[in-house]
Amino acid sequence: MTSVRIALAAALLMGAGQTLAADTAMSKDNPFAQPSSLPYQLPPFDRIHDSDFMPAFAAGMAEQLREVQLIADNAEAPSFDNTIVALERSGRLLSRVSTVFFNLSSSDTNDTRQKIEEEIAPQLSAHQDSILLNARLYARVAALYEQRDTLKLDAESQRLLERYHTRFVRAGAQLSEAQKDQLRKLNSELSELTTRFDQNLLKETKAGAVVVDKAEDLAGLSEGEIAAAADAAKARGLDGKYLITLQNTSGQPAEQSLRSRALREKLYRASVTRANHGGDSDNKAVIARIVLLRAQRAALLGYGDHASYVLEDETARTTAAVNKMLGQLAPAAVANARREAADMQKLIDADRGGFKLAPWDWSYYAEKLRKARYDFDESQMKPYLELENVLQNGVFYAANRLYGLSFKERKDLPVYLPDVRVFEVFNADGTPLALFLADYFKRDSKRGGAWMNEFVSQSALFGTKPVVVNNLNIPKPPAGEPVLLTFDEVTTLFHEFGHALHGMFSNVQYPYFAGTNVPRDFVEFPSQVNEMWATDAQVLKNYARHYKTGEAMPQALLDKVLATQKFNQGFATTEYLAAAILDQRWHQLPIAQAEIKDVNLFEAQALQKAGVAMSQVPPRYRSTYFAHVFAGGYDAGYYAYIWSEVLDADTVQWFKENGGLKRENGDRFRSLLLSRGGSTDAMTLYRAFRGRDPDIKPLLERRGLDQPAPKSKARKKVQ
Repeated sequence: MTSVRIALAAALLMGAGQTLAADTAMSKDNPFAQPSSLPYQLPPFDRIHDSDFMPAFAAGMAEQLREVQLIADNAEAPSFDNTIVALERSGRLLSRVSTVFFNLSSSDTNDTRQKIEEEIAPQLSAHQDSILLNARLYARVAALYEQRDTLKLDAESQRLLERYHTRFVRAGAQLSEAQKDQLRKLNSELSELTTRFDQNLLKETKAGAVVVDKAEDLAGLSEGEIAAAADAAKARGLDGKYLITLQNTSGQPAEQSLRSRALREKLYRASVTRANHGGDSDNKAVIARIVLLRAQRAALLGYGDHASYVLEDETARTTAAVNKMLGQLAPAAVANARREAADMQKLIDADRGGFKLAPWDWSYYAEKLRKARYDFDESQMKPYLELENVLQNGVFYAANRLYGLSFKERKDLPVYLPDVRVFEVFNADGTPLALFLADYFKRDSKRGGAWMNEFVSQSALFGTKPVVVNNLNIPKPPAGEPVLLTFDEVTTLFHEFGHALHGMFSNVQYPYFAGTNVPRDFVEFPSQVNEMWATDAQVLKNYARHYKTGEAMPQALLDKVLATQKFNQGFATTEYLAAAILDQRWHQLPIAQAEIKDVNLFEAQALQKAGVAMSQVPPRYRSTYFAHVFAGGYDAGYYAYIWSEVLDADTVQWFKENGGLKRENGDRFRSLLLSRGGSTDAMTLYRAFRGRDPDIKPLLERRGLDQPAPKSKARKKVQ
């Protein structure tokens, strides 16, 4: 899962307080004061300054509170229009500033933005509470809900009413006033803690970069990667040295190529000890407090634990369902990983390495094993995976063949950084659809991972078309050098564009349901489906061309790429499941057990008990840098990637059975599912598209979990 959190931190509804100093009054010249006049209401990035945010936040919260109070105090009997639609129309200014600020604080933060985030997060939490805990407002919503069957609403409006009622109830609207006060305090502190976790991690990731003195110590890296490491060091004032920056996951890409075992170990340890070695940026105490407060909040709202609260509103529904799926997959995944480890240990022994396979050795020897087994070296691919080719002739090409889309780069529109690109997207009939922003390069001011956000959501209510952005963390090469991707980065490009399509194809009335506003364990499904086109033979041949000669990737190499798709899946599945199980163990703690004294001990015991504790395979994220669940909105929801992959694998099978890359297939997927956002129950949409419930067998086959252990003779042949 290359993509981490997708949506931006749903800022408006994240958590707490709204008193700001008088000198933050918003001027009429503030760029957020009015909707943008640019095409598609693209934010006017060339006019936005950090000093604009706090005044706009203050004005936006005040404006929405006035709007909401008018709804609550309306002397007329509650109606769908004067209550529910009115709520949908409220908060436009706050939405404008929030979407821009939280996008930028993720993709290009600075000291000022971090301070704003620390201050505004609890204020937004209190602002949300002041709306959702407003007794008079809830009474109007509840009255409409009770008579919903007699209101003669269309299906989307009926669902909107139901979702608003659910949202108010889950936010604590039915609590007593004393309980509401307690809830406000919990929400406020949680918003502060999750912000602190995220900022601690950003500091630790930057500080954890490994400095290398000599180029020869980087043996195994390509010339371009070494030059990029030199540039990264120079940018930090370390001229003449080399810097390997950290990605957000436990394993680091450079470990696959570095010949120096000592340097691989140093890089690995720098990664897995982030925010876990004392000091001001240590996250252990933050985690312990977050877990306790979430358990307390769940109990206050009537749930046994935080995971039960979260999952009730997802497609999984219960912790039992999630535990069952993860428990079914874990034994086969670990068994595969152990077989893979044994094969790599044989390579080490054959080389007379004299050591036992360690986590910092895994990707290095996995690559050796892949080369031995398939006569395949991933470095052979990179010259054929140049970013512009992959984007134009792969990602955009597949979207054109499948959905009829065309793309025109717009260099006349402002962006927030020079590296960001803007494309206008058109339907097959030439009508405008959306703006797509591409922000692909890694930088110290950008959080790790890959994600999709929206600057503007589609809504017929407001007549808005989508403005979406994809963020990746591709290392930027030295000036003049080509951007050559790993195949994982190619897959990530397709994955995130799948999220972008979900946002761009949205065709709903109400912004509440737009695009990716669906359950968390459904949101990854469309993006994972879009990954299939990265390895589709027709698409792969179109984009995999040598960056110098333009020659297509040789068929023999293409065949090897496809043949290796199940390779190393024991490791990939085990590291993912370990993280997903860890997330559940943290958030299935009842209040009586939620006061954790030793975060590292709890983590180790949780993994051991679940049977996924392999010394050579750490969780994809250890707790202290697990931003998905302690800062990114995936708390008790990291299982969603493999839950969605069940739907994804089954859908990929449908595409293959029906001719693959064909317009009629794309049009069906778009009309029955992608365009509907959250306007219909997620699994109802899936069944309408697939014609039945999902089948787990395609997922088991994809990940090699349905296969017996390889015969010893075949394994010996590899050696």
